[in-house]
Amino acid sequence: MSDPLHLALLLAAAFVAGALNAVAGGGSFLTLPALVFTGVPAVIANATGTVALLPGYLSGALGFRSDMQAPPGMSMRMLAGVSLVGGAFGAALLLVTGDAAFRRIVPWLLLVATALFAAGPWLMRRAGGGGPAGPARSMGGVLVVSAYGGYFNGGLGILLLALFGLLGQSNLNAMNGLKNLVSALLTAIAVAVYAWGGLVLWPQAFAMMVAATAGGYLGARAARRIPPAVLRAAIVATGLVMTVLFFLR
Repeated sequence: MSDPLHLALLLAAAFVAGALNAVAGGGSFLTLPALVFTGVPAVIANATGTVALLPGYLSGALGFRSDMQAPPGMSMRMLAGVSLVGGAFGAALLLVTGDAAFRRIVPWLLLVATALFAAGPWLMRRAGGGGPAGPARSMGGVLVVSAYGGYFNGGLGILLLALFGLLGQSNLNAMNGLKNLVSALLTAIAVAVYAWGGLVLWPQAFAMMVAATAGGYLGARAARRIPPAVLRAAIVATGLVMTVLFFLR
C-alpha cells in the first residue's frame, strides 16, 4: 500500500471489476491477479478481493432495482436465506484450502461456469419448455451456486446468470439485478467468515471498496442500454478470457 504504483493498480482493477460484475461477472479475475502482483498469497488475495467487491454488488443491485424479481418457485426472502447459507458454507471451505489446491481448481470452475451460460438457451430448449422450475430445483440451484461464490468469487456472475436462465427466467436485466443481489448477500456472509479466519488484508480491501462501488453503479446503469444479444456475447467472451488466462497462470 505504500507503493503508489501498487495502489493505482489496485484501485483501477477494483473499479473495472465493479463495473464488470454489474454487467457480466468475473470481476475477481481482475482483483485477484492485481493483489497477487503486489505480493499477496492467492487464497488471501481471493478473500481480500471478494471483500473489496461487496459494495460494488450492492450498488449494482441498486442500479437494477426496478427490474428485479425472484426466481420461479422462490420468494425474495427465501432467496436471501438460501444465498446466505450457501455463501457461509463456501467461505468455510476456503478456510481449509491451501494455495496450491486453490490454483488447480479455479480454472476448471471458470470453464464450467462459462460453458453453462453459453449453453443456457440450448439447455432450456432441451428441457422441452416445461415451464419455470419448482421450489426444490430453484433452492438447490441457488444453494450450490452460492456455495461456489462463497468459495471463489470469480465467474460467479456468469454462473448465476446461467442458473437463472435454466430456472426459467428470460429478462436479462431482471437476471442481472438478481445476480447482483445474490452476490451481495453471499459475499456479505463470506466476508464475515473470511474475517474470522484472518484471511482479509483490510487496508487493501477498504481502498478497493471505494473504486468498486463507483464501478458497480456505473456498470449497472450502462448495461441497461446494451441489447441483450450483445450483452450475452460479452458475458461469454469475458468468461472465455478468464478461463484461458487462469489456465495459463
